[in-house]
Amino acid sequence: MSQNYYVQESPSPGCLIRVLYFLFFGVAIGPVWIAISWFLIITIVGMPLGLWMINRLPQVMTLKPPRPSARLKNVNGQWVVVQADRQAPFILRALYFLLIGWWFSLVWMLLAWLFGTLTLGLGLPLTFWMIDQVPAVTTLSRN
Repeated sequence: MSQNYYVQESPSPGCLIRVLYFLFFGVAIGPVWIAISWFLIITIVGMPLGLWMINRLPQVMTLKPPRPSARLKNVNGQWVVVQADRQAPFILRALYFLLIGWWFSLVWMLLAWLFGTLTLGLGLPLTFWMIDQVPAVTTLSRN
């Protein structure tokens, strides 16, 4: 008797919807979201909320759905759902954030926003990619 496993992904808006949302809402909401999150990060007390906001930036600016944290693996002919453990060690992530991540990610986000707006849409694929990479640039997070 075989068991079938599947991973149900959350519904994602199409590429056209994401581009239109970015052009009409994300470009305006993004800088405000970034400014609030960075104010929270520098207050130390607000750092957890600020980092949570940074990790949600791809959703806020481009409607990108979160990645599933599980994957399928074939073990001895049976499919098994395995939790993905893709994070770097906490101490490495904390040191990276303190030395590089806090300032470099702000520069990264501002460049992504500027590139997307100044190229009149021609740079949107690169802009979307840069926005998607913000959690990794900030704290080496692998969402």
